[in-house]
Amino acid sequence: MAVLSVLDVSSFCIGVDVGGTYTDLVSVDGEGHTIFVKSPSTPRDQSIGVMAGLEKLAARHALSLNELLGRTERVVHGSTVAVNALLERKGARVALLTTEGHRDVLEMREGLKSERYNLRMPPVEPLVPRDLRYGIRERLKPDGSISVPLDLDSIDSAIASMEEKDVAAVAVCFLHAYENPEHEVRTLERVKQKLPSVYVSASSDVFPQIKEYERFSTTVVNAYVGPVVHFYLTNLQRRLLEAGLSKDIFIILSHGGMAPVEEAARLAAATIFSGPAGGIAGSRQSAELLDTPNLVPFDMGGTSTDVSVIANFQVPLSTQRELAGERIALRSLDIASVGAGGGTIARVDSVGTLMVGPESAGAEPGPACYSGGGTAATVTDANVVLGYLNPASFLGGSQPLDKEAAEAALDRLAAQLGLDRIEAAAGVYRMINLKMADGIRMITLRQGLDPRHFVLLSSGGAAGLHAVEVARELEIPRVVVPTVASVFSAWGMLTTDLRYELSRTYMNELCTFSDRRIREIYQEIEDCAADRLSSWFDGPLKFERWAEMRYGEQIYEIDVALGDLDWQAGALVDRVQERFHNRHEELYTYASKDSEVVFVNARVAGIGEIDAAPYSAGVRPDTPPPKPESRRAWLGQWLEVPSYKVDQLSTGQTFLGPGLFEADTTTVLINDGDLASVNGLGWLDIQLRESPASD
Repeated sequence: MAVLSVLDVSSFCIGVDVGGTYTDLVSVDGEGHTIFVKSPSTPRDQSIGVMAGLEKLAARHALSLNELLGRTERVVHGSTVAVNALLERKGARVALLTTEGHRDVLEMREGLKSERYNLRMPPVEPLVPRDLRYGIRERLKPDGSISVPLDLDSIDSAIASMEEKDVAAVAVCFLHAYENPEHEVRTLERVKQKLPSVYVSASSDVFPQIKEYERFSTTVVNAYVGPVVHFYLTNLQRRLLEAGLSKDIFIILSHGGMAPVEEAARLAAATIFSGPAGGIAGSRQSAELLDTPNLVPFDMGGTSTDVSVIANFQVPLSTQRELAGERIALRSLDIASVGAGGGTIARVDSVGTLMVGPESAGAEPGPACYSGGGTAATVTDANVVLGYLNPASFLGGSQPLDKEAAEAALDRLAAQLGLDRIEAAAGVYRMINLKMADGIRMITLRQGLDPRHFVLLSSGGAAGLHAVEVARELEIPRVVVPTVASVFSAWGMLTTDLRYELSRTYMNELCTFSDRRIREIYQEIEDCAADRLSSWFDGPLKFERWAEMRYGEQIYEIDVALGDLDWQAGALVDRVQERFHNRHEELYTYASKDSEVVFVNARVAGIGEIDAAPYSAGVRPDTPPPKPESRRAWLGQWLEVPSYKVDQLSTGQTFLGPGLFEADTTTVLINDGDLASVNGLGWLDIQLRESPASD
């Protein structure tokens, strides 16, 4: 059981975020003092990069690794192991056991394809080939009663075949198992008995909800990435314990909460959006620190940019996520990922058009200027050529950039376009900004939100050079850049709680439920969630409640928050129905109050409340503005631009653009007429000039 102590000045919390190019590590002590480092990611074995980063972090504290970990109260980790395994199709060899006659659900999907009018679009290749999908003789009725008893001989026959075919994971998905898990549980027990080394997942455990394809797909994804995630997490846990850690390791999950290693390994599909979830957790904390309810988190890293929305301090969750053609119906933070990062490659297509992304140079070989063997022109190379990045001070001077290699890469691109070097670099910069602005439009406008009424929160090591111009494209008037921007996801992981989500299907017209039955349903789910959480955590718990409902003739449900209802007052069913009508109108501008409302799924989130790591601004008040250096940068023309060191700035200072603000791990660019000030947190707060950009 996790016992999470209150930090004192001599102890630490550590957040670790593994990105495509860098692994970010943040330590916070009991007084909120924050130290962070970056270490190159090691895609072949991410734990190598994590341990190397911890060595660097220990050195920053003037401690040995053993001393640092011995004083660490908790480590919170965001992993990309699951998402990489799914994207690269490097997961386990999976078999599917399903109700006889239904083994093709994975291929039939929902009868639709993502590009329904593309006649040449090839079908998505299922994660489980057809010869590894086994029909098991059994059948449940829609109410969960048994129509055909479970045939153990058909299970044994499938097990014998799986053993011959070297299967590493098994997904068990029977019809209507969300109503009655008995057949799945018995099948799982039989598989574990005969194949003890195989990773197993049952749909009644992973996603016990109605909708056949979503349940099957999510369970198969869980089985596909499960062995890879389990191996990585247990290996990392072992290495950390051997290095001196005596406390628990927690993994941040796609819904933004965290869970112990054992839970993350069991529900591996919930770690697929683990890394970006840390950034959203940090954004939610930032909204409270800034007392700004509406933010657009904008996190630009080395390989991709993640954007989301915080409206009225709330982060929307979604069950409609797809990745690599696979449906993952577990709840996750509503994040849009754009193939745009510092390592994004610029190229010329067959008709001579400049294309930027989605391909990335990644951590290996990296941009040309990294001197790691990369030769393609990337966004980072363009920023070097345009004078935005100082080659000598990149990563605090620990990794100088090769300006000549960047220039050579842009020269090759420019020759294909018939342009000069600066025109090509400026084109790359402009294209990537437009691409990221489109990603923000997509996620805001689809929720009926106007981005002009929001504040852009810039994070990620590459975002500072692009955030202001992306905001200008969207007519967002204000940009905020935290001092921890370059390691924002790792920092955000230290602000989240333990979380366990549980849902059940109770499909019927809402009017058929009594107030008492609604209360019983949610109390039963809460009791189950409390039992699971109490095995991890001995602190205070709270619960959040939602319902998925729809109008009778609809086929998709909407999520309705019920947490602030008075559950003991009368007319509970009527108030739940009214809440649904109001939410439907918010999303779609109308409500059909004369139509029947169908209650489909009840969901509860159990939350183990943990004190967030404290935050200390660490800025020097009442000091004169620092004397800037001068840098030559391209802003429509070559200009001598003042460059300030972020660690020399003080609260209340203001700076009129153009200007550059350099920290060890990020650089921020403001243009002519923009006004940057240092707020009470020590963060850059930028007001954009009112007139649109003319360059």
